[in-house]
Amino acid sequence: MRRRDFIAAIGATAVAEPTGTRAQQSERVRRVGVLMSRTENDPEGPVLMNTVLQGLQQLGWTKGRNIEMDFRWGGGDVAHARGPARELVASTPDVILAASSSTTAALLEATRTIPIVFVNVSDPVSAGYVASLARPGGNATGFMFVEYGMGGKWLELLKEIAPAVRRTAVIRDPSLAVGIGQLASIQSAAASFRVEATPIDARESKEIERAVSEFARLKDGGLIVTASPAMLDHRELVVGLAARHRLPAVYFLRQFVSAGGLFSYGPDPIDAYRRAGSYLDRILKGERPADLPVQAPTKFELVINSKTAKALGLAVPPTLLARADEVIE
Repeated sequence: MRRRDFIAAIGATAVAEPTGTRAQQSERVRRVGVLMSRTENDPEGPVLMNTVLQGLQQLGWTKGRNIEMDFRWGGGDVAHARGPARELVASTPDVILAASSSTTAALLEATRTIPIVFVNVSDPVSAGYVASLARPGGNATGFMFVEYGMGGKWLELLKEIAPAVRRTAVIRDPSLAVGIGQLASIQSAAASFRVEATPIDARESKEIERAVSEFARLKDGGLIVTASPAMLDHRELVVGLAARHRLPAVYFLRQFVSAGGLFSYGPDPIDAYRRAGSYLDRILKGERPADLPVQAPTKFELVINSKTAKALGLAVPPTLLARADEVIE
């Protein structure tokens, strides 16, 4: 297993054995596989792994006593996730946690029998992961990340912070169902804000840089960066391009704002990992993914980088600052 020593260290601290629950020698040890969507050296990885382990601990699962964890790393797309997915399935865990649309797709290619709990997936029905939200019907269920109606909210916030924007480039991954759905949502709302929405279909760094530079040749532009693992992997590039071309931009995750982006609005991705523990627990105790409904996000956050706003010559309305969950100075 990759990062064995690191994960063992986490298990010894974050998932320490609770007082009064000493292991019985005969207690069965269950195995949970986790396929992360990020690369192995992503700084957010340890936080997410720790969150999964803590969530299970709260439900009575203790590493080394009644549960073992096997973490793998799938990168930012289905192609990179296929190898780790096959390895994880071959190890026959009792249940697998999939950390994104790309890892879920790769795992479902590899197995239709091992239970899968996904997190931060945007459209599991259109993607074919489940039959319906209420009755998934197969071996997968979990927690959605973003609803398509957020496209209108992104435009509303972008116009509020940068009223001069008349054109928006929507950066998306066209290979994902969410890339199609979010663009449609944004374009349907664009007319009411008197904004033209143009898609940028890109996953690789050269494609992104070329398309954004071309878009920025005309004035009054802004960016909307939709949800995808590929965009997260390229967040420093995208944030740097927005700064270089002085494009106000809204992102789907706070990590972009921490890297210098203007602002983000979307679900708290870590919250989904916390909530996933309940489904992992229920499946380990005998329930079927087919009977567990897919759940929508419940916690959203608005994060604004005031330093970036000043660099772009934007005055963030006090009412918007007051609504923000976090303002980065």
